[in-house]
Amino acid sequence: MTNTDCWISISENSDFSIHNIPFGIFSTKSNTLRAGVAIGDQILDLVVASELGVFNSLDFNPYVFESKTLNDFIALGKEITSKVRTIIQEELTNVDSVLKTDSSVFVNQKEVQMHLPVFVGDYTDFYSSIEHATNVGTMFRDPNNALLPNWKHIPVGYHGRASSIIVSGVDVHRPMGQTIAPDAKEPTYGPSKRVDFELEMAYIIGKKTSLGDTVKVENAEEYIFGKVLFNDWSARDIQKWEYVPLGPFLAKNFASSISPWIVTMDALEPFKVAGPEQTPKVLPYLEYKGERNYDIELQVAIKSESGEETVVSNSNFKYMYWNMAQQLAHHTMNGCNINVGDMMGSGTISGKSTDSYGSMLELSWAGKNPIQLKDGTQRTFIADNDTVVMRGFCQKDGKKVGFGEVKTKLLPAKQ
Repeated sequence: MTNTDCWISISENSDFSIHNIPFGIFSTKSNTLRAGVAIGDQILDLVVASELGVFNSLDFNPYVFESKTLNDFIALGKEITSKVRTIIQEELTNVDSVLKTDSSVFVNQKEVQMHLPVFVGDYTDFYSSIEHATNVGTMFRDPNNALLPNWKHIPVGYHGRASSIIVSGVDVHRPMGQTIAPDAKEPTYGPSKRVDFELEMAYIIGKKTSLGDTVKVENAEEYIFGKVLFNDWSARDIQKWEYVPLGPFLAKNFASSISPWIVTMDALEPFKVAGPEQTPKVLPYLEYKGERNYDIELQVAIKSESGEETVVSNSNFKYMYWNMAQQLAHHTMNGCNINVGDMMGSGTISGKSTDSYGSMLELSWAGKNPIQLKDGTQRTFIADNDTVVMRGFCQKDGKKVGFGEVKTKLLPAKQ
């Protein structure tokens, strides 16, 4: 199956190939929020598709496509959702498809508004890139002992704020907070001077557990529906003052931005790769077999107020030290329950080279090495009216599966 087999025109470089079929929630001027699938530069309206009888062979209530979120659809389980995806691929490559009989089944992506694809009840953020953790530890602790003693033994994480997760295109205001100058004895209150992006990916829980249950590494991916791009906004000066002794709080919870299309684990299966060697050996409940990392190319660009865009980072999800299966196994090993729609952030994704770091904190090395933009200005952190754009895709054997982008503008502080 190739893009040329599809009777919908798809650009060779499109993120939304016939191999992808990502799910999202959209609305138009004439239609309320509903579920759709991205294909090329179009959206397949799943409400209309179901009315045409496309999914009649499956036993589920098609009203799930009329919901304001994908939670009810995802909760049907992969025995249904994977078949829905396969049927869509079959219809899009069938020249006699019933989808050709109703022109309203397709909508141009430029004519819609995208919404949060799921209701996020809970959000957890991990700290799973060894390159990122080493960089931060080198900057703020000891270059010769950058990682804390537990880092190679557990996937470190913390519980974030689900209410401030926003979809691409929603602007963010520079946060206010307490900070303290290097030589000052007392903190001051005002706008953060060190607003930063964090290049992350997040996965969406697709299967719930009960309180007291655990998820094993070997079947963890059964509980993951798909993935999105994730920009975990951070205020580094606020973070530095507040994180001791309990960890991230106001520096992290003012906003986190996600891409609107959820790329399923089915679509990502061909892009599995081996992860980095884990030394020392992990405890038995974190041991895994096979390839559990994913080769996903990632990019971050800053678009200044002048309108010019500068790529500042090229990274890859395959660098992650702790994989998603280990993260989920560790998250639930104490009996913590998970629910459909819960979101798990990977933590900042940094590579080994300086141009693959996943935050301005690292790229500018805490402000010491300014980044030159194409419009002639420099950045150590994100300036007011800058737009941060993150993109990601997989490519192998002529197949491309992409995530689109997550784009967010930083507005001045509300004082």
